[in-house]
Amino acid sequence: MPRTTLFRQLLQHRHLTTHEAFAAQYERAAARLAELDRDPRLASLQVSPRQFDRWYGGELLTLPRPDACRVLEHMLGRPVSELFAAAHDGDSEADEDEEEPRSRRQAPTAPPPREDDENPLDIVTRTRQLTASNTDDATLAFLDASLEGITSRYEQDGPYVLRPQARQARQLAHTLLDGRQPPRARRELFRLAARASGLLGYMAVNTGDFALSEAYCTEARDLSREIGDLDTELWACGTLSFGLYYAGRYDEADACAAAAVERAPRHAQSIRLLANGRARALGKTGDRRAVEQALGQALRLSDLHEVPVGLTSCISFEPYGRARTLANAVTSHVALRDTAQVLRDAEHIDDLVEHSTSSWSRSLVRLDVATALLQQRTPDVDHAMALGREALRLCGDTPISSVYQRSRDLHEQAGPWREQPAVRDYGDEFRTWSSQPAALAMASSAS
Repeated sequence: MPRTTLFRQLLQHRHLTTHEAFAAQYERAAARLAELDRDPRLASLQVSPRQFDRWYGGELLTLPRPDACRVLEHMLGRPVSELFAAAHDGDSEADEDEEEPRSRRQAPTAPPPREDDENPLDIVTRTRQLTASNTDDATLAFLDASLEGITSRYEQDGPYVLRPQARQARQLAHTLLDGRQPPRARRELFRLAARASGLLGYMAVNTGDFALSEAYCTEARDLSREIGDLDTELWACGTLSFGLYYAGRYDEADACAAAAVERAPRHAQSIRLLANGRARALGKTGDRRAVEQALGQALRLSDLHEVPVGLTSCISFEPYGRARTLANAVTSHVALRDTAQVLRDAEHIDDLVEHSTSSWSRSLVRLDVATALLQQRTPDVDHAMALGREALRLCGDTPISSVYQRSRDLHEQAGPWREQPAVRDYGDEFRTWSSQPAALAMASSAS
């Protein structure tokens, strides 16, 4: 009499009691398992009529070979050790020495019928699909390192050299986001895509393309908001304000920065929003009291977060250093024509600025001081023009919009002394410097 096993009961329940019916189901399971495990050898597994009869009849001295066991376990959803263990047969006689009478013994029952979507192999396959990814940690690390490299080299190489690399990083992040990733990897891709867009937005300000900058910065802000990345979101808002400032939209620049500060008034990124965003724009509108409030709040936050003393990179995602904040204070006070404060702040950061690797920062501080020297009751024209020429030479063949605008403004403010040799020399040098294609493009966008 055939030995009753769980294997036999499951096959009876599923109407797989013939070799033909069982073999067809078995081969389908083997093929799907081969695809799942990427093991083509499994797809060739078959079961002979003799094997089936032995399995079905419980005539096993040992378990099937390992690859067959794997298919059976996926097919029937039970360990092979259970499938071929002896099960109670309701038609067999009880042993005479059984302690419990048959009338009180519960016969095992087959598992309840499954729904069509409850095949164990389907469940495992679907789990693999949901957790599959078109990216991996190495790719994410590569993208992150690429963006870090851009920020670290930006002060030396500038936007014209590094923009192609930033565009490639953004494109790679967007291409990967069109595919499938589990939540952790997808969140990291959103963060990296946001930062790539933010860097491109900053570069667009430096090249004078303010409409493009606004588009990139809005993308960076919205992507970072989607994942709750407040650090990148506030940085993107700061860069958006930065672009609005150089586009001459001072009220909007202040409003953009103020709204971001209101979201996180004690956040480290608010230092940049207050000094670079609010104070400079408010200086252009002539609101002296609001300028001092914004700068005071920025410096208090600098103490709270223990930021670096030195001149941090202009494009860095890190919080503003104290010298960077004071450099923005200089620009704010130039707009207010507060000459004495400009000269005090500039002298305070002079050593840090001169020892920084940023030729743009050294150039911009010189232009601010030169403008302040012309604003004095007794203008120092020769010194101002000498600083202006130094600023142009420091920037060399890598013009950026901020240097272009301030050197142009200095030339205009020196108009009353245009007959003096120092002013004529500066004018000649400015015209030569601004004839570079990149500077001409900035002049065109500003007109």
